[in-house]
Amino acid sequence: MRTRNIFFFLLMASLVLTGCETLKASKAIIPIKEYEKMIAGRLDANYIGTRTCLSACHFHDKIKQDFDASTMGVQLSRKMNLPLVDCESCHGPGSLAVEGLTPEKVAEDARAGKQTACDYKTLIDLKTLPAQAKSLICLKCHTANATFNLHNWNAGTHAVSDVACSDCHKVHAGSDLKVELQHMAEMCDKCHLTTKAEFSLPSHHPVPEKRVFCNDCHDPHGSINEKLLRKPTVKETCTQCHAEKEGPFAFQHAENTEDCRTCHSPHGSPNNNLLTTPPPFLCLQCHAGHRTGPLTSAENRAARNTRCSDCHSTIHGTDIPSASGKGRFIQ
Repeated sequence: MRTRNIFFFLLMASLVLTGCETLKASKAIIPIKEYEKMIAGRLDANYIGTRTCLSACHFHDKIKQDFDASTMGVQLSRKMNLPLVDCESCHGPGSLAVEGLTPEKVAEDARAGKQTACDYKTLIDLKTLPAQAKSLICLKCHTANATFNLHNWNAGTHAVSDVACSDCHKVHAGSDLKVELQHMAEMCDKCHLTTKAEFSLPSHHPVPEKRVFCNDCHDPHGSINEKLLRKPTVKETCTQCHAEKEGPFAFQHAENTEDCRTCHSPHGSPNNNLLTTPPPFLCLQCHAGHRTGPLTSAENRAARNTRCSDCHSTIHGTDIPSASGKGRFIQ
């Protein structure tokens, strides 16, 4: 009986361990070849080069000219002695796309007043490609390029939220593939609607006025810090501009050491100075109210409903003690 129990225990333990290993194992949802085709194109096609593509098909002449004039097109041309990047680097091998196209066919179409188009269905279908696969096409080159800070991309909020590189960077749009600062807020607002609304509040950072830009605080390509911040803490991010609030001070506001958001809303607020709550109610969340004179004094009653910073003017911190010898932030 005891031997049977031991055997049963060992059997159950082996099943549990085997099940755990199965759960931890990485399994492909679809065959590996399907994944390869998503970022490399048809596996039965051959690379023929951009020059061959365009000599057989003139439909993409304008797009190729725009790409050649772009920053990436110039940097990665043959003249720069850098790894060659051309149409097939993103769209996959093109031998099947131009199969059957001849100079005679191109000439015939030209006489008919139409452009000769390739069989684009044999190329990578970028429009229906998952966001991660789209980005992987770009990362094939850009992860090896020290110019771009992309080592945090895959773990970043944008990648996890199905945002692809091409959602922000338009490869064929113009001469510079970077997003211009003047257009950055409009681009970010398409997804960050709540933040867009906050910038419309009476007190806000001057992002709509194009004096401050989203990437001054956030790294869109990924960060190990919360909210894709460029600096490790919120305070370090804020004091890039608000250096006078950084300290350290001899008398420092306790809640001012790490997170400015204890009192301030970073994007916008209906209250002055981006405050989350109007004074004196903001201060009264932590501090008890106090009298400044006799209880019957009308001036004292009025003082209890005014801003605490009217007296405590150095609210973020000071090196000067108050008249009592304690730090009351009144100097």
